[in-house]
Amino acid sequence: MTSSLRFLWPWLALAMLFAGAPQIHTSGSALTMMSVMGEMIIFALSFNMLLGQTGLLSFGHAVYFGLGGFVAIHAMNAFIRAKVGVPVVVIPLVGGAAGLGFGFLFGLISTKRAGLVFSMISLGLGELVSSSSFILRSFFGGEEGITTNRTKLAPFFGHKFGSQIEVYYLVAVWCFFCIAAMYALTRTPFGRMCNAVRENGERVEYVGYSAQTIRFIAFSFSAFFAGIAGGLTAVNFEIMNAQQLGAQQSGVVLLMSYIGGIGYFAGPILGAIVITFLQITLSDVTNAWQLYFGLLFIGFVLFAPGGLAGWLMLHRDAALNRELWRLAPAYGMVAPALAASFAGAVMLIELAERQLALARSEGSAMRLFGFEVDAASMGPWLIGLVLFCSGVGLTWLIWPKVTGAWGVVNVRLRARSQAWASPSR
Repeated sequence: MTSSLRFLWPWLALAMLFAGAPQIHTSGSALTMMSVMGEMIIFALSFNMLLGQTGLLSFGHAVYFGLGGFVAIHAMNAFIRAKVGVPVVVIPLVGGAAGLGFGFLFGLISTKRAGLVFSMISLGLGELVSSSSFILRSFFGGEEGITTNRTKLAPFFGHKFGSQIEVYYLVAVWCFFCIAAMYALTRTPFGRMCNAVRENGERVEYVGYSAQTIRFIAFSFSAFFAGIAGGLTAVNFEIMNAQQLGAQQSGVVLLMSYIGGIGYFAGPILGAIVITFLQITLSDVTNAWQLYFGLLFIGFVLFAPGGLAGWLMLHRDAALNRELWRLAPAYGMVAPALAASFAGAVMLIELAERQLALARSEGSAMRLFGFEVDAASMGPWLIGLVLFCSGVGLTWLIWPKVTGAWGVVNVRLRARSQAWASPSR
């Protein structure tokens, strides 16, 4: 019973979170954001089936997301014209089937090789489909895309999914079951073999398995779930366009997985939530939001390769062993320096963006951190430069104390683990 409860409580908590979130955040914009988060969670987890589980870095994963969405939206229009009693709840399966079909087709080519060759093939296929979207206008709709009306489909127990709250719960249910299915897949012998292929494909061949076949099956599963995410996107926005299968969308899912942490199952979930939130909110605050994403990605790759999930797991282990208090003094010392460097960097970026805006005749006056400043004067530039340089310098001086604190914590954690593993235990 204890083992069953230990296994079930995270899933019960996740279900309660999905069910209760609209009761806390009731606005239409919040419901739309949470719906997009659910779609991106499925998309990011499907990408991590390739990268985190099987070791395949794809630069064209948005192809299966986009094609799944296009096939789903065409299916919706066909069902509406034919007046077929198909409810909207099954449309994501249409997208998943399309993603699986295209994944099967393209996987036969791309999974023959791994590593850099696979990445370049995926990039080539992605660019091929993306460029074709402007040629095959009857299917992709050109720059305008393809639209539909989900409320004209057959109702599902009286619900026609006209309101955003109904769409949110549709996305939440699909997201929950897709998360459970992908997690279950990682716990199967096939999931373990995917990990073996990631670590050493030649050894997998030596023990009698085909690494290419395992890559192909993982690729097909990944395309299937990406297609489901695309189908949900088609239902949510009632439009699909060429941008949703291009390189930018593939870059976004790569960003989500790396920032969340590719070494943990929950990593892409965290990354999808954080990046979607920043993508929607930052774009309303600054025109340089894509630059912030690039800097964030570089920062995580250089200084936190385990991502958000890895960083949280380190602190979780320290907290469970009552060692977290040893880190507090060092964190307290370095926090002001990090805050100063962050504030200085933001000031310099925003002032530079405003200087570019001068060429568009938007003026030099701007509001920064609640103050009215003039980007054409030297004062704000000097303040930003001083904050950034002093913050970076102080961080460089203080950071050895953080490293030393973690060294003490790691030694104590290692000693405790060895004590529990001793024969007397």
